Amino acid sequence: MVDDERGIVIALKGLFTKEGYEVETAESGEEALDKVKAGLFHVIITDLSMKGMSGLELLGQVRELDPACAVLMITAFGTQRIAVEAMKAGAEDYLPKPFDNDELRLKVRKVMETQLLKRAHSQLLEQVRLETGVFENMVGRSRAMMRVFETIDKVAPTDVTVLIRGESGTGKELVARAIHFRSPRARKPFIPVNCAAFSRELVESELFGHEKGAFTGAVARREGKFEAADGGTLFLDEIGDMALETQAKLLRVLQEQKFERIGGNQPLSVDVRIIAATNQDLEAMITQGKFREDLYYRLKVVEIRVPPIRERREDVALMVQHFIAEACQRFSAPEKQLTAEAMRACVEAPWKGNARSLKAAIEQAVILSPGAEITAEDLFAGSEPDGDHPSSPAPGVSNSAAATGAGGDSELMFREAKEKFVGDWERDFFVRALRTTGGNISRAAERTGMYRQSFQQKMRELGITLADIGLAPKSEG
Repeated sequence: MVDDERGIVIALKGLFTKEGYEVETAESGEEALDKVKAGLFHVIITDLSMKGMSGLELLGQVRELDPACAVLMITAFGTQRIAVEAMKAGAEDYLPKPFDNDELRLKVRKVMETQLLKRAHSQLLEQVRLETGVFENMVGRSRAMMRVFETIDKVAPTDVTVLIRGESGTGKELVARAIHFRSPRARKPFIPVNCAAFSRELVESELFGHEKGAFTGAVARREGKFEAADGGTLFLDEIGDMALETQAKLLRVLQEQKFERIGGNQPLSVDVRIIAATNQDLEAMITQGKFREDLYYRLKVVEIRVPPIRERREDVALMVQHFIAEACQRFSAPEKQLTAEAMRACVEAPWKGNARSLKAAIEQAVILSPGAEITAEDLFAGSEPDGDHPSSPAPGVSNSAAATGAGGDSELMFREAKEKFVGDWERDFFVRALRTTGGNISRAAERTGMYRQSFQQKMRELGITLADIGLAPKSEG
């Protein structure tokens, strides 16, 4: 409860304490903000007009710190217009002074019930996510991916601008879509624009639209992506390829939320959230004068880095299972699974094209494999383990071998790669899975895409015991 009138604070604390709530009080917005930083609250009731930080300013700060917290605004007579602005800024509800205690009690009870349902739902989603490893069409249980998922959860309810960094094929657009569809804008459009796919003139036309006759070929007025995304999210992919002149216009739109169509002079207002992505080194581009520093800091309010596969190889087995299920459904194929050798090859392969390359290899294997099991030959038929990047050698293959080309040389490269996996490869594969999970057999089986019983059978066949590899048996509960 936040109000600079001490009598109101004391009275409302007594009222809601009798209702069974735990109540904290503050006599200024600054004091309230310190308490919000120190702990989580379900509901904040704040006066709109206070000395120092106003209730509206407090609302903005709370939305940044804890988007899940509900804010009820108490307004003085004649400030209802500002209260409506507060509702637009994210306030749950407002109540004019003098207010009725029963009405306030009813509003708080309603908001609290909604809050508890939301948190229970979030906990359920979190449990499902941990069990399946799937989060908004992204797959992973590694620490690196969990950080990405946690950041998405934190920024999605806000309107902050997000910059997504990562190599080609890591899933930057999936991250952008996850932010949008977990945000209050989820029912509004998500509009992607690939800035690298258009010339400077066409990018501006794509973004801002144009008037009839603005340039040769402009035979009619055209709506731009900013207008199409009004109320929703505009995803600017490959932002590093945007021309400097267009960057300046984009910066103005971000600052003013207004723009003009090409060839027009009528300012248009939009309510758009911007998410940008790049695989380029923007800091180096700023030094070279190829990217505006002011735009960089405007875009990088929150930065999310999507890790490449080589930094989260423990997720490969989960990704493989996910892509196989998708491919079998897409191509109406019977259920399939990788052999242990093929799984080992997937885990060890360079995948310079990241998830995009892995997915393509799985789709190829689902189509080509004659039976229910997918072999390494099915995965890498006619190419090396990272077909998108012929310059990248397969595990155990020399650079000179990788540079020899296709045809018979590709077959030779695969045989060399396969020879690397014979001998102790199978034992090493299972030992690594056990050590990664600290000796938890059920989790090790999940990581390798096997049933627990099959995993234990393989352990027996290979003569692996937890004691032999320096691990004590772990509880499977």
